[in-house]
Amino acid sequence: MAKVERESINFKLPKALTAALRKVARDRNTTATDLVIEGLHHVLGSVPGTELGVETRLHQLEKQLNHLANSTDGRVDSGVENRLSSLEQKLEEFALRLAKIEGAIATLSQQRSHTGGGYRRQAFNYHPPQLELQPYKSENLAKRLGVDEATLTRERENQSESEFEIWCRRKDPSPVGWRFNSKDKLYHPVK
Repeated sequence: MAKVERESINFKLPKALTAALRKVARDRNTTATDLVIEGLHHVLGSVPGTELGVETRLHQLEKQLNHLANSTDGRVDSGVENRLSSLEQKLEEFALRLAKIEGAIATLSQQRSHTGGGYRRQAFNYHPPQLELQPYKSENLAKRLGVDEATLTRERENQSESEFEIWCRRKDPSPVGWRFNSKDKLYHPVK
């Protein structure tokens, strides 16, 4: 926490109040200055640039808890009840997150123990279903093979059917062979 810059200021207090302040400071193992700051926070509320010390905040919480424990009618004001409810919800959220993290750690530990203590990357073995290829027009097949239409036509016309099929297999990303059907003017895949 950032240290708050302090300024010295003098007050004239009644002697009885000064004695009581020093006694309470000794009892709480704190300083009279910290008790005065705590009292000012109580009166003034939150003031920008002044953060409560941990000890002061704990004392405030202790007062609130004592007030709740000592309430004679058993009722809790709505502000405190809302804060307690909010706190309970947050604690439940953290408990769920912690449980998820613990589960993930347990899973990782199990995987690690199955691999002999060392970390071994497992292959991602997803194979999408193979779609059946449909006949292509020359412009589409040329794009698939990474050539222009003129090259595709020239290779088809200058080679035998089986040579063209082999040439297509070398160019095709899957490697699939292709045959031209002169009736429908489409290239059909050859399995």
